[in-house]
Amino acid sequence: MSKQLNSFDLACNHVLLAVKRLNLNPAVYEILRNPERVLTAAIPVKMDDGSIKVFTGYRVQHCSVLGPFKGGIRFHPDVDMDEVKALALWMTMKCAVLGLPYGGAKGGVTCDPREMSLDELERLSRGYIKAMYPLLGQEKDIPAPDVYTNARVMTWMMDEFSNIKGHNEFGVITGKPPVVGGSLGREEATARGCVIAVREAAAALGISLNGATAAVQGYGNVGSTAARLLHEMGCRIIAVSDSSGGIYNPRGLDPVAVLQFKKNTGTVKGYPGSRPISNEELLALNCDILIPAALENQITEQNARNIKARIIGEGANGPTTPGADRILNEKKIFVIPDILANAGGVTVSYFEWVQNNTGYYWSEEEVNRRLEEKMVAAFKEVYQMYRAHKDLNMRDCAYLVAVQRLSEAMWLRGWLGKGAEYSEKREAVLA
Repeated sequence: MSKQLNSFDLACNHVLLAVKRLNLNPAVYEILRNPERVLTAAIPVKMDDGSIKVFTGYRVQHCSVLGPFKGGIRFHPDVDMDEVKALALWMTMKCAVLGLPYGGAKGGVTCDPREMSLDELERLSRGYIKAMYPLLGQEKDIPAPDVYTNARVMTWMMDEFSNIKGHNEFGVITGKPPVVGGSLGREEATARGCVIAVREAAAALGISLNGATAAVQGYGNVGSTAARLLHEMGCRIIAVSDSSGGIYNPRGLDPVAVLQFKKNTGTVKGYPGSRPISNEELLALNCDILIPAALENQITEQNARNIKARIIGEGANGPTTPGADRILNEKKIFVIPDILANAGGVTVSYFEWVQNNTGYYWSEEEVNRRLEEKMVAAFKEVYQMYRAHKDLNMRDCAYLVAVQRLSEAMWLRGWLGKGAEYSEKREAVLA
């Protein structure tokens, strides 16, 4: 992440704009710019060579007005408190946009999991839960996977929490394998939700996906799945990239074959029938759809003017800087913001939590049908707000939807006091 940009402050600016545009009580902004709880923990881990290494772990619980906290845990060398605070705030907004009964949270550990053995990762995962145990619980705070964590890491964490608790508590963690309480459809959920949002945007803009061209930055779980799903809808995937570089073929790439090549070689680079392309070149390709599914701050003021895509679906969190947003808006590029576009993951995490709490598990078709309903409804709500506020972009309007919902919950719960706003609404509530 670029250290020149404080993502938490930037997210707060979006909240402030929404509070002012909706003429809300200023206390709404004050509440949302101050996380309810932050914890930094030292996590000692025995390494394979017998040495002890101490890692720094974080958990930020942002706002619980809509329900228990929900948010992923990332293992990455660049994790710090500012990043985790920003991600927690984005989770609050994401849950509010989708109408989920959760507040936002996020966690992370500053480490490089690519340089750690599976045994070391397991000890670190269990150590994180030991450190954060007082904050967690299926009615308090429910973590999930994020960058460089996966279903296996979540299972270790769930198991450690259950060991401390003295009984199984599958609902404390989502993103688990189905055999230990995970939901079918969870692994593809973030990408599937993003593609549903892209499909809805294309329909609103009169763009046919059959024959449309797409480029995908980041070929992990989200990027590779989004590429496959777009391909199945008739799109031609002309370029993809990962952290090592990218590949390009104007006639189209087979996303399933590319993924298999990456599994075999560790990178998409060198895929037969393609030519090398840099991440910067990929972003500037002449295409209909661009899916940034890597890390934060990839689309900047320096490269935004080169972007030619008609629709950008933000599969990653925070891939576009504010300066780039302004440029894309001037160019009339339709950006589906992260708090809407990649909310499929937390939506199916919610489904998993519901299934854990009831002990009744749905088919994958049922999960995908429910995800479709939630994503379509959320897109329509944000798009309707966008049509009503011609001077704002889709990101601003997603924040308007979220902050309006959060403000209503704050007022109903008595978090905003009982001033003039209370007097005006009292009769409507009592009616």
